[in-house]
Amino acid sequence: MNSTANQNTLDFMARVRGEVSTELNKFLTEQGQYLNSIGIELDPVTNAIKSFLLDGGKRFRPLFAYVGYLAAGGPEDKSVLKAVSSLELLHACALIHDDVMDGSDTRRNAPAIHKVFEGMHAADNLTGDSKSFGRSSAILLGDLALIWSDQMLNQSNISIEARIRSLTIHDEMRVELMAGQYLDVLEQALASKSVARSLKVARYKSGKYSIERPLHFGAAIATADAKRYQAIFSNFGLPLGEAFQLRDDLLGVFGDPEETGKPAGDDLREGKRTALIAMTTERANPLQLQVLDKYFGKADLDFAGVAKLRELITNTGAVSDLEKLITELSDTAQKAINHEVITNEYQNLLTDLAIVATQRSY
Repeated sequence: MNSTANQNTLDFMARVRGEVSTELNKFLTEQGQYLNSIGIELDPVTNAIKSFLLDGGKRFRPLFAYVGYLAAGGPEDKSVLKAVSSLELLHACALIHDDVMDGSDTRRNAPAIHKVFEGMHAADNLTGDSKSFGRSSAILLGDLALIWSDQMLNQSNISIEARIRSLTIHDEMRVELMAGQYLDVLEQALASKSVARSLKVARYKSGKYSIERPLHFGAAIATADAKRYQAIFSNFGLPLGEAFQLRDDLLGVFGDPEETGKPAGDDLREGKRTALIAMTTERANPLQLQVLDKYFGKADLDFAGVAKLRELITNTGAVSDLEKLITELSDTAQKAINHEVITNEYQNLLTDLAIVATQRSY
């Protein structure tokens, strides 16, 4: 696969991302007005979700959904843009809950939602425990984002037939996401060292709902003949989705905080049982395993400890092996999309999106 996306694709991505942000802003403003009619006390809820969604985000899920729609023969349509924008609210639900489960303090260079409400509780001198209030609020806001995802889809003005076709995919996507989140929690509890199990988590926690299912979702909105595209989009989306998550795993350890929006080595402090760590454990010698046990998963890990673990992970060959796997998965995806059912225009667009998704630095 080439290493650079075409400028036309980058322009297309910028346009769709802008339109998605516009649709989200309109929807969240309307919902904020409704919440404020219930009580002004809910104003922080609206502000927190708006800030979380509008101040950042790569918009990959709406992008892949919209390209799936177009590749399946759908015409440009504002109603469809609103429908696919709803996937950002599903993503927000996953991220907000994920930060609570992982105990992550930051997201996109800003406090995580539970830390925002923890800080509000402390600043207003409310009774009870600030951390508990923050976690409880974040759980509720994540649930609200999930509800709003459905609501935004239902208000999108796509045809009733298109909405009905999309619902099966939409339901399956959410079930798979929650299953993947549980598998991730279980892997941490088991302290798993299995590469195969880590890859399964990568597939269900992120890969399927980031790329494969959005493509299916878009195709279902476009045509009653969506099954014609499903196998192709699965053969493309599943390996690419895994590569997408594996890039996230690398960035969680080696990413620049200015670009990732999270502290350096945050996944190391949290003890995330990713494929990268499984590969490291599998390849480490006894002395390296001792160092890994000493530093990995320590909440107070300083930058010197992060540097030691980074060096160890690199020296085992896990980084280079994971990069090779990302390339292999991306190449597998590329071959799958070279199909006569997909026009050259959308083959090229999906190829470029794959490059951006797997070679990003944030």
